[in-house]
Amino acid sequence: MKKSFALRVDSEVYDAIERWAADEFRSANGQIEWILAEALKKAKRYPKPGNKPKNVNNE
Repeated sequence: MKKSFALRVDSEVYDAIERWAADEFRSANGQIEWILAEALKKAKRYPKPGNKPKNVNNE
């Protein structure tokens, strides 16, 4: 399940993401998802398949 949320990004940063996304044949949204996933993997915080992350707020 994907969640939607508002994200405020500097226009120059967003423009750079759009250019990068175009180079990779992705949408800007897809590129942002990919960047976040890669950062989580690098930090060893990416959730393992089948494991739901614990929600602090019990939502």
